[in-house]
Amino acid sequence: MRARRIHHSESNPVSFKELLESWRETAAAPRTASTFAVRLPLDEAAQLAALAEMFPGRAPEQLITELLGTALKELAAAMPYVAGKRVISSDEQGDPIYEDVGPTPRFMALTRTHRRSLEASGKRAARSVAPKSSKTAKKSARRRPGR
Repeated sequence: MRARRIHHSESNPVSFKELLESWRETAAAPRTASTFAVRLPLDEAAQLAALAEMFPGRAPEQLITELLGTALKELAAAMPYVAGKRVISSDEQGDPIYEDVGPTPRFMALTRTHRRSLEASGKRAARSVAPKSSKTAKKSARRRPGR
C-alpha cells in the first residue's frame, strides 16, 4: 500500500478519520521551534497515552500537535459566515456575494500575521545557531593552542 500524505490547507480541512489514517501510514511533518506546555485533564491524558500505544511511531507531543492542528482547521471551518453590506463578487447566476463580516476574516488575518512573525523569529533563531563560515572556522583553528 502506498503511503499518502495529508496536506493541511485553509480550504481543505483534514478530518480526524484522515488524521488516523495518516498516523498509520506516514511520518510526521517538521515543526516550528516554538513549544507550548499543556496540562491535560486526566481522561484526555489517558486517551493520549492510548493513542501513543496504538501508534508507537508517534510521540505524544506529535499526537497533540496533529490533533490540535486538525481541531483548529475544523474550528475555522465551523466559524459562521456573516454577510456584510458590501458586495465583493457575484456567483455563477449573477447573484451578489457579500463580504464576510463574521469572525473568519479576522481569524485568518491574525493567523497570517502570527505566521509571518513565527517565520521571522524562526529564521532569526536559525541564523544565530548557524555553523561558522569556513573562513571563521579556519581562523579559530589557527588560534587554538597545540595546532
